Amino acid sequence: MKKVVIGMSGGVDSSVAAYLLQKEGYNVIGLFMRNWDSSINNDIQGNPDLKNDICPQEQDYNDALKVCEKLNIPLYRVDFIKEYWDYVFQYFLNELKKGRTPNPDVMCNKYIKFDLFKKEAKKLGADYIATGHYARIEDNKLLKGIDLNKDQTYFLALTSKQQLENVLFPVGNLNKQEVRTIASQLNLETALKKDSTGICFIGERNFKGFLKNYFPQKEGKIIDIETNQEIGLHSGLMYYTIGQRRGLNIGGNEDRLFVVGKDIENNVLFVAQGEDNKYLYSDLALITNINWLSDHKPINCHAKFRYRQQDIPVQLQYLDNGNIFVKYIKGKAVTPGQICVFYDGNECLGGGIIDEVYLNNQKINYL
Repeated sequence: MKKVVIGMSGGVDSSVAAYLLQKEGYNVIGLFMRNWDSSINNDIQGNPDLKNDICPQEQDYNDALKVCEKLNIPLYRVDFIKEYWDYVFQYFLNELKKGRTPNPDVMCNKYIKFDLFKKEAKKLGADYIATGHYARIEDNKLLKGIDLNKDQTYFLALTSKQQLENVLFPVGNLNKQEVRTIASQLNLETALKKDSTGICFIGERNFKGFLKNYFPQKEGKIIDIETNQEIGLHSGLMYYTIGQRRGLNIGGNEDRLFVVGKDIENNVLFVAQGEDNKYLYSDLALITNINWLSDHKPINCHAKFRYRQQDIPVQLQYLDNGNIFVKYIKGKAVTPGQICVFYDGNECLGGGIIDEVYLNNQKINYL
């Protein structure tokens, strides 16, 4: 009997995934990861859970334990608190310092879930590892989950082909409602538990308050890029991303204001009026840190620049240094630091990090 070590998060997806594996005849072992400690990591400001009797990570462990007890599978736990800080959170902070918009969930998959976790699973004798991701692997190809609204291949695009070897995604062929229904029929503890949101393994936070734990607050000017007039003050450039309209706290404008650029050196935030203002648009992006999951490297394919964004047609220009220029028609709020993921139909081909953005061959100085 093949042994599968599944990452039990304390959520409904991994709970049902464990049951499905068991139903298929695997010897299933649960492994719970604890990657964040609020006291060790000075997670005080912006933390809504400080007054709770139990921290969310321990509640998640307790929920995972109850599910494993019901399914009669063992549950182990492992702490990657230091490694998560070193490989994921420091990256997150460093990118924010540069004025970019990082995606820590992608790095968590790359360095924690499909690296350290996999190594720990092998110590338990795993033939395979499994997670509750909405994705599929068929014929060594990473495919979108059946439930396109929950598809998580975007977050898996920077994992390597080797990391995805001997990996199972049991809920990838189901939609979310089917997963909930199975959990309810089994009367699992997690059946009605809401999906986790916020930063991977950290959870929901007041973003500005949370970052105050790690950055000194540094006010600066907000300037209307069209008029070059100062119209307000920002509380710190790292709190804002390109395309953002909420949280600017500026009234008296006929149209909504959107963040369209940052001047890190002079600590200035640039905004422009209107959802379709020209400063939000680009037609070319330089993508670095490329990771290919497929041997198929097309000239024409589709891509998405943010999770939940619609796939858009793109043309790829391969550079000698391994980077790629991605050409597209009028892309909105394509943001340095975010992940660009390439698709051929349902197949995720890989991706990289958005480094620079251009319009009409002119670099847009978002930063």
